[in-house]
Amino acid sequence: MNDVPPAVPARVRTRLRAAVRRPARLTPEETRDRALVLRLLSLALQYPDAELAAARPTVLAAVRALPPSPAATELAAFTTWFAEQDPQTLERHYVETFDLRRRSSLYLTYYLHGDTRRRGMALLTLARRYQAAGWDMSGGELPDHLPVVLEFAALAGTGAGEAPLRQHRRGLDLIHRALESAGSPYRHVLAALLALLPPPSRADEEAVAKLAAEGPSNEDVGLDPYGTYGHGEFAPPDTFVPPLPAPPASRPEGAR
Repeated sequence: MNDVPPAVPARVRTRLRAAVRRPARLTPEETRDRALVLRLLSLALQYPDAELAAARPTVLAAVRALPPSPAATELAAFTTWFAEQDPQTLERHYVETFDLRRRSSLYLTYYLHGDTRRRGMALLTLARRYQAAGWDMSGGELPDHLPVVLEFAALAGTGAGEAPLRQHRRGLDLIHRALESAGSPYRHVLAALLALLPPPSRADEEAVAKLAAEGPSNEDVGLDPYGTYGHGEFAPPDTFVPPLPAPPASRPEGAR
């Protein structure tokens, strides 16, 4: 559907593309399974602290019990690796992958807006979306942190809940590319997430290629109202900023 014949009127082409990209209606069982996949993705992308490391057998069992799907296959590949590593290896790999490399940062508005004043407004808009849905995220993490966005999607559903994921599709593609290039097993987590989303348009693919080559925009501005380096100013390019702790995610039953 990326290549609609040019003879089709522009308005009709737009509607056809929108129809393809619109989330399909799900049965109650499919909705429940999708929410579980999103929660498992959120859990997989959180820092592998001692609690998460101890819960690995339960997480692995939950993934293996998922109905067959491309997302379940990718999650199974990741959780098999995840369950086999010692905790110190997991912690080190996570920090090297997500905290020390900008191209695989988990803060989604960075890819859309870079270090510009528009990013501060995007964060505020996202926080207000959560509040309007009645979700209190008081864990201290920024609202665009991917595990947070995934947890909101699981709670709020395929429409409004997954809208931030669809909005940041290009950033997710870029993270996936970076993880593939680095050979990180976390590439399976991003592949599972992308399998849940509508396919990218040609414009998406071109924008991701440009982002990969040039990087997001940058300017010396503050991040009001979020403060210094997550509470004020953005860090200069290539400066390491330790991430704030993520809020606790709703985990599969028995994973606590």
